[in-house]
Amino acid sequence: MALLNCINKLQVTVNYALKIQYSNVVGGMLGTIKKKKGKLGPMMEKKVLPVETDPEKLLSYCCGSNIYKTGEDVKLKPDSEYPDWLWSIRTGPPPPLEELDRNSIEYWRRVRKMGMRRNNQLQKLKRT
Repeated sequence: MALLNCINKLQVTVNYALKIQYSNVVGGMLGTIKKKKGKLGPMMEKKVLPVETDPEKLLSYCCGSNIYKTGEDVKLKPDSEYPDWLWSIRTGPPPPLEELDRNSIEYWRRVRKMGMRRNNQLQKLKRT
């Protein structure tokens, strides 16, 4: 039993020594030079995605909806085939606070958010 304990301790020290030795290697693996890293890691090249410029295709298809390598984008249907509620969705900025009902959750969430912003701005002014 004591022999097994000694062997286990020996393996742990050998593994630890190998890790230390590996981490102190200068110049990367096999003498290659590592690329200079930015603040968040190595810099990667940005991919240039193709942009559809054909006006006929832009009017009849939802460009970019196909996520697979094969197939085509979703073909747009006439407006009459879509539900009515789709056309009444608010796509602009949120309604002002005066338009919201005082008994709604959205109203009180907005009031709380505005109060937190105000307090944060005041705290910011006190620090400087």
